[in-house]
Amino acid sequence: MKYILAPSILAADFKCLEKQMKMTEESGAEYLHFDVMDGMFVPSISFGMPVLKSIRNATNQVMDVHLMIQEPIRYVEEFAKAGADIITVHLEACSDVQKTIEKIRDCGKKAAISICPETPAAELAPYLEMVDMILIMSVHPGFGGQKFIPDSLQKIRDVKAMVEEKNVKTDIEVDGGIYTTNVEDVLDAGANVIVAGSAVFGGDPAANTKAMMEILKKYE
Repeated sequence: MKYILAPSILAADFKCLEKQMKMTEESGAEYLHFDVMDGMFVPSISFGMPVLKSIRNATNQVMDVHLMIQEPIRYVEEFAKAGADIITVHLEACSDVQKTIEKIRDCGKKAAISICPETPAAELAPYLEMVDMILIMSVHPGFGGQKFIPDSLQKIRDVKAMVEEKNVKTDIEVDGGIYTTNVEDVLDAGANVIVAGSAVFGGDPAANTKAMMEILKKYE
C-alpha cells in the first residue's frame, strides 16, 4: 500500500501558486488536489479548466481533480485535455454513475468516485470494481477549513472492508479537516491518500508537507 499526500490548492496563496506547488512537490507530496466547484452541486464557485491547464506544466505531481459539479460527465473530456490525471466525480451528482466513470476511462484517465458525509458507504458497492479510488468527504463539500466529522472514521473502515471483501486494489482518499493531529486516526481507519488544504498551505507549505509526510511514511 502506498501512502500519498494530496495538498489541496484551494487553500494556497494564488499570488505565489507555482512556488507553493513546487514546495509541496520537493517536500514529498506526490499529488495535487484540484477542487472544482460549480455553485450548483455545492454553494461555492472555485476554478476550472483554464487554471488547470495553466499550472499543469509547473509541476510533475499527479493532478487529482475533484469535480464537485452537477452532471460532471459534461466536462470530463475538457478536464482530461486540460491535464487531469485522476478525475473524481460525486455519486450524488451523477444521473448515470457508470456512464460517467466509463467516460473518464474513455479519456484515458484514472476514475474515482466520492460520497458526501450523508451518503452511506454501502451506496458505493456497485462501483468498487470500476474505479481506481474512492474519496470519502470528512466535511461537507464546498468550503475549506471545516472541522473533521468524527463519524467519517467508521465510514472509512466500512469502505476498507468492502474493498478487501471484493479483493480490489482501490485507493481510499479522505478529504476534509485533516491535520497532523488527527491524520493517524484516518490512516488507522484504512485511508492511504490524504487531502490536506489548510494543514499544508496555512503557514510554511514545505515544513507542513514534511511534517505530514513523516507521519505517512510510518505506515509504508
